[in-house]
Amino acid sequence: MRAVQFTALNHLSLATLPSPVPGPGEVRVRLRAAALNHRDLWIKLGQYAGITYPCTPGSDGAGVVEAVGSDVDRDWLGREVIINPSLDWGDREEAQGPNFSILGLPRAGTLAEEIAVPVTQLSPRPAHLSWVEAAALPLAGLTAYRALFSRARLERGDRVLITGIGGGVALAALQFAVSLGAEVWVTSGSADKLARAFALGARNGFDYRDPAWPQSAVRAAGGPFSVIVDSAGGPGFESLVDVAGPGARIVFFGATAGNPPTLPSRKVFWRQLSLLGSTMGSPNDWSAMLRFVAEERIAPIVSEVFPLAEAGAAFDHLAAAGQFGKIVLKME
Repeated sequence: MRAVQFTALNHLSLATLPSPVPGPGEVRVRLRAAALNHRDLWIKLGQYAGITYPCTPGSDGAGVVEAVGSDVDRDWLGREVIINPSLDWGDREEAQGPNFSILGLPRAGTLAEEIAVPVTQLSPRPAHLSWVEAAALPLAGLTAYRALFSRARLERGDRVLITGIGGGVALAALQFAVSLGAEVWVTSGSADKLARAFALGARNGFDYRDPAWPQSAVRAAGGPFSVIVDSAGGPGFESLVDVAGPGARIVFFGATAGNPPTLPSRKVFWRQLSLLGSTMGSPNDWSAMLRFVAEERIAPIVSEVFPLAEAGAAFDHLAAAGQFGKIVLKME
């Protein structure tokens, strides 16, 4: 089989490797499509803990089961499946356990023609999704679902602010919140991305490069926000506290802009705000997310599709940060 491999820092190659042999409790899936995440880019650039070379990245994928381990029901053979990238979550819904990991590091990931995974990670491919759309769903959909529903307890009618629209998780959060009946506003540094978010149901959007955006946002929305979804952190985090209403929930799952330099503690406790960290999701989150996506017939936003042979170009496109939605590799 062919697989994308990182063989050294910032060095990507397309290698020919033996087909993986499924062990006990595992299956081998022939992938039809796989999607990139910023996590893969950070691994490529050496900005992730525990990297060993060579490694096959990739957390998102969908395909057909073509082989099973000795103790796995052969009825799995030929099934069209989507892969849950959240491994060994643990026994507690509140947080992942010590053995938790994400597919693609340290375990070989989905940017390959074939992959061996535990059968417990498989679910049927949502019937309304193409292979490309199904591959774009797992990590972004699971992260957004847990952040919105399990952590922030999103309700119909909530006034929601989603920062940095254009990435996979932010777009999934927008689609999920709009489908539930929440009022959604977004931020971006791109007028084009704001306009495209409006077409997906956002009420309005704000340029986070404008120092006055917090005041503009509260005025436009008719008041402060009850749920705020963020993945950037950094100096702009204090502005999120400023636009949060009494009892609001601020949920965050990344720090691409670094740690906030200060935390306005008085504003947080006086407004009785909840600051909620979130990471990926539990098996229950995964099942609930797939049900919601099927019931609401939500299709992930796909920005570009590349053949596996052009994986290097796909990573370059991801690094340029111009995409609106997921970048997907399609297996020939």
